[in-house]
Amino acid sequence: MERANNVADAPESVIWDITYACPLRCTHCYSESGRRPSRQVSHDDMLRIADALISLGPVQVTLAGGEPLLVKGVFEVAERLSRAGIAVLVYTGGWNFQPWMTEELARVCRRVVVSVDGPTPEVHDRIRGRAGSFERAMRALALLEAGARERADRGDRPLPFAVDCVVVKSNVDRLEEFCTDVLPRFPHLSSLDFGAAVPSGLGSRAGYAEHELLSDEQLARLGSEEQRARLQSLAPATVRVGTSTNFSLQMNPEQVARGLDFQSIQVEPDGQVRAMLIYEGTVGSLLEEPPAELWRRAVERWTDPFVTEALSDAGTMRAWAEAVRRIDYHFGSDEVRARIDRRPVFTAPGAG
Repeated sequence: MERANNVADAPESVIWDITYACPLRCTHCYSESGRRPSRQVSHDDMLRIADALISLGPVQVTLAGGEPLLVKGVFEVAERLSRAGIAVLVYTGGWNFQPWMTEELARVCRRVVVSVDGPTPEVHDRIRGRAGSFERAMRALALLEAGARERADRGDRPLPFAVDCVVVKSNVDRLEEFCTDVLPRFPHLSSLDFGAAVPSGLGSRAGYAEHELLSDEQLARLGSEEQRARLQSLAPATVRVGTSTNFSLQMNPEQVARGLDFQSIQVEPDGQVRAMLIYEGTVGSLLEEPPAELWRRAVERWTDPFVTEALSDAGTMRAWAEAVRRIDYHFGSDEVRARIDRRPVFTAPGAG
């Protein structure tokens, strides 16, 4: 059922950052996880948030963070959502992945996505901010591969698993190596997605746009069919390769007026609902107010005059980063603004 201007009565998908705890320190981290309080709620409150999301009836809920596999009880939360007919996706950096998790994930979720931002330890570990993180990610993929093979041998439902790569200037010239060197190690892996880093959280801070967000030329190449086809040709035939500039996340006035390709909300660990996926500024808590009312407020934010003005001319990554900083500071709480003020200026790798 649709409302005016092509807006649905409820979000089609939800991204739930179920914790801000994280063992990694990614340079682009959209949620600044590992650098702030986890804001993780009790197990009972997590289930209450899950029930609130179920009442909205989304097609899909993505459990992210932070590192969702650090959360005690996360599999029960995923099971609650899954039993309600919602497709559950889990995003992980793989640091604390354990062998027993493969069966639990297969039981309660639709797909597991491992974040890998470089085809070698040198590239990945620098972007992810912790030595050894590449090997941990490869170990998680190996465990998922073994689990998929065992389930196939038993005739059980397979658990699709995938790789997601955030593309920045530090790794944009290494994408082909993912396809030729990493993917063949995992025959049951289903997909690899290359998505340009967006100016959200630490990705919007001073210096990051200049040194790491892709240039207009790099974005054009990443988003081209020629580049996607080239990468697909290098990958195993069983793996789907996707590329995206991620400008669809901007939610500029033209996109909103035309009708967004996806209509989503982002939920913070304590149940606070963000009005727009990659921007600061919440509209209330799922633990305190009717979910449908929070969705209504979120939709209103999309055409707020301040948002419309800030994003009207954000046609480049640098302009978009400036618009994000303005929106975040305007709609963020005092706590959010203080966190923004504390963000360190990003300097180029190897500088100073």
